[in-house]
Amino acid sequence: MKYSLLDLSPVAEGQTPREALANTLDLARHAEAAGYHRFWLAEHHNMPGIASAATSVVIGHVAGGTKTIRVGAGGIMLPNHAPLVIAEQFGTLASLYPDRIDLGLGRAPGSDMTTARALRRHMHASDQFPEDVVELLGYLGPVDAQAQVRAVPGEGTEVPVWILGSSLYGAQLAAYLGLPMPLPVISRLRCWPMRWQPIAPLSARRSGWKSPISCCWQGFAPLTLTARRTICARRRSLPLRGCARVGRASCR
Repeated sequence: MKYSLLDLSPVAEGQTPREALANTLDLARHAEAAGYHRFWLAEHHNMPGIASAATSVVIGHVAGGTKTIRVGAGGIMLPNHAPLVIAEQFGTLASLYPDRIDLGLGRAPGSDMTTARALRRHMHASDQFPEDVVELLGYLGPVDAQAQVRAVPGEGTEVPVWILGSSLYGAQLAAYLGLPMPLPVISRLRCWPMRWQPIAPLSARRSGWKSPISCCWQGFAPLTLTARRTICARRRSLPLRGCARVGRASCR
């Protein structure tokens, strides 16, 4: 049994974001000493009580102040960002802290709609979430010297990617792409194993779930991005119920 802990870098009354980020590092160190496997941080914007808006920066802060615990984004709201930028950020983190970085992806804005417009400039990005995930997987996959666009750092790092969500949308996408998923609603897992398709040479699933005390169980072997690269070629035209098709983004 492996446990993870989720922190939002809360800014308590009378505190500053600087103090909140110091508290986050202190909590991560205590979690590491207690034997926790992973420390998740989440992206939220325009919230005076949360200091983890620049999630990748906070992950670097925590990873640099700890020794062994894995540190991940739980998660990055991908529609707010270009996939290449996220690949470069987490490729950099993986280069600095090898085998300790995880990348969870969500499609929510992480804030109110006014802030979402300020982040995204247009509101069509969430409709491209499956394509953006596939594009990001390609950037983090094996080095391709012939690719026109490359993530450096990023390519070859094969940062473990998770799909986050509390709906069938996320469960279906994770199943079609063969990706792990932590879910706060355990009942949503029913559609995931039914639709999940193993990709050679791997044949195991990995999942987790979040509770109010932020425990996460991981009972399945991880999928590597090397294997997941095959998914891009095999599943370009697979329709997702309630989603756009996966195939318009290229897998390098």
